[in-house]
Amino acid sequence: MPQNTPGNPEGDGTPVPRRLLAAATRLFADQGYDRTSVQEIVEAAGVTKGALYHYFGSKEDLLQEVYARLLRLQQERLDMYAGSQEPVEERLRAAAADVVVTTIENLDDASIFFRSMHQLSPEKNKQVRAERRRYHERFRALVEEGQRAGVFTRDIPADLVVDYHFGSVHHLSTWYRPDGPLTPQQVATHLADLLLRALTHPGA
Repeated sequence: MPQNTPGNPEGDGTPVPRRLLAAATRLFADQGYDRTSVQEIVEAAGVTKGALYHYFGSKEDLLQEVYARLLRLQQERLDMYAGSQEPVEERLRAAAADVVVTTIENLDDASIFFRSMHQLSPEKNKQVRAERRRYHERFRALVEEGQRAGVFTRDIPADLVVDYHFGSVHHLSTWYRPDGPLTPQQVATHLADLLLRALTHPGA
């Protein structure tokens, strides 16, 4: 097995951190985080244990990064939608649909995290929860903006609306199948429509 040096990609040109994350994601999804050993990860990635500990420090760090990379992507896209000049209802619709599509496109990452989050240390768990809270608060701010403007009803608290939508998102990994009858965009459109209907003024 070729030796790794920090910063150098493996033979196929893929950077070592990406190889490790890909291998860990596949193994965590197939057999579970707690049943996957560091040795299995490095063998699947074709790297040494030294490379893993250089980039991630521990198996737990890999678990945290599996979800963190998805959350970073979703945060960037939410910030883009929220900061656009579109009407608030269109910004919220786009953001609500996007989190569904990106979750489905990274379903292994999401399902691994929700199955294994309890296995993170208290400190790492706290970090992840803080990052998720930042995302949810940004999303909730769109709902509150529309409520203040009179576009959305105030009959339902913004917190409840956000929990309603993300409850649906978090359950995607339990039922969505790529070979099922709905495409990711179709699921996203349906769930975004449900969210906007919940915020529609009665009789509108």
